[in-house]
Amino acid sequence: MEVVSTPATERVEIDLGDRSYPILIGEGLIDDPATFDAVPRSSDALIVTNTTVGPLYAQRLEATLAQRHARVHTVTLPDGEAFKHWQTLNLIFDALLERGCDRKTVLYALGGGVVGDMTGFAAACYMRGVPFVQVPTTLLAQVDSSVGGKTGINHPAGKNMIGAFYQPRLVVCDLSTLATLPPRELSAGLAEIIKYGPIADAAFLEWTEAHVDALRALDRPALVQAVRRSCEIKAEVVGQDERESGLRAILNFGHTFGHAIEAGMGYGEWLHGEAVGCGMVMAAHLSQRLGLVEHGFVERLSRVVERAGVPVRAPRLDATDNAGRYLDLMRVDKKAEAGEIRFVLIDGVGRAVVRPAPDAVVREVIDACTAG
Repeated sequence: MEVVSTPATERVEIDLGDRSYPILIGEGLIDDPATFDAVPRSSDALIVTNTTVGPLYAQRLEATLAQRHARVHTVTLPDGEAFKHWQTLNLIFDALLERGCDRKTVLYALGGGVVGDMTGFAAACYMRGVPFVQVPTTLLAQVDSSVGGKTGINHPAGKNMIGAFYQPRLVVCDLSTLATLPPRELSAGLAEIIKYGPIADAAFLEWTEAHVDALRALDRPALVQAVRRSCEIKAEVVGQDERESGLRAILNFGHTFGHAIEAGMGYGEWLHGEAVGCGMVMAAHLSQRLGLVEHGFVERLSRVVERAGVPVRAPRLDATDNAGRYLDLMRVDKKAEAGEIRFVLIDGVGRAVVRPAPDAVVREVIDACTAG
C-alpha cells in the first residue's frame, strides 16, 4: 500500500494488481475534473443518487463529468436502508437500458453506503460488468463501505445476502459533503472509525478517544486523519484478502450482532453504524466472557462509542425469547458456517480473531446488553 500526500489531497492506494485503484481524500473534489483522471472516458455516464443527496450535489457532479462524458444521466433512488432491494436495484437497470447505455458506460455512486452498494452491484451485473466510481457523501461510506468492492442488496431474511465482489475504479472522499450530514448520520460513521482501533491499531484507538469530540464538530484536520487512517487500515486488509477468505473478516467487528439488530428491528429503524456500534460493545462483552480481554477494555470501548453518539444498549427483538431471536438472525449471517455463528472478537487491543462461541454464553451477553 502506498500513501501519497499533497497539501490539497490525500491519496491511499488499494493494491489489487490489475484491479488496483486510488482513494482520494480532500475538499471540493467533486468540482474538479482532474479528480476523475483515473476513470476511463466514455460516451455515457450514469450518476446514481438518492432523494436526499441528489438535490445537494448531483448537479455539481453532472457539470464536472460533462467534461469527460458526452452524455451524463442521473437516476434518483428513494433514500434509506429499507429500499436496498431488488425493486430499487431495477430502477438503475431501467435507467441504463432506457438510455441505451453500452458496456463502456461508467456508473457513479453519489451517496451513502446504500447507494454505493447498489450501484456497485448494478455495475457488476449490467452487461456482465461496467466500470463504476464511488463518490461517498457520508462519513460511514467514506471510511468503510465505499472501499473494498463489497456490493449487494438486502433480503428480508438477512442483510447483504445477495451481491458480488466488484471493485470500483476510483473512490472520491470529498470531505466538504459532510457539512450537510445530519448529526445522527455523522455519529453512525464514527462507529466505523472506532472499529479500526480495536481490530488493527491500538494507537489509533487512543487517537480516536482523544479526538471524538473534534470529529463530531467536523474539525477538518481530525476528519482528514480519521478518514485517511481508516482507509489505510482497510486497504491493508483488503489488499491481503480481497474476497474475505480469512483476514478480511476482522472488518466485520460488531457486524454479527449489528446485522441481527438491523434485520430484527426492520431495515432503517437503526442506522447501520448505530447497529455496528452497539454490536461492537456486545462483541467486546463476549470477548471478555471468553477470557480474551479484561473488563476495562469493555468499559473503554463502551465509553467512546457512547461519546460518539451511538447506542450502547441493544434493542429487544422478541418479548418472550429475545436471545433466541438474536441467535436465529445471526445464524443467517454470511459469516455463519453450517449454522455455527462465527464472531469477530478482540484478543487484546489491536488484534481481532474470528471464532465461534457457545450459545449459552452468547445468550448471557445478549441478556446483559439488552435495554429494558
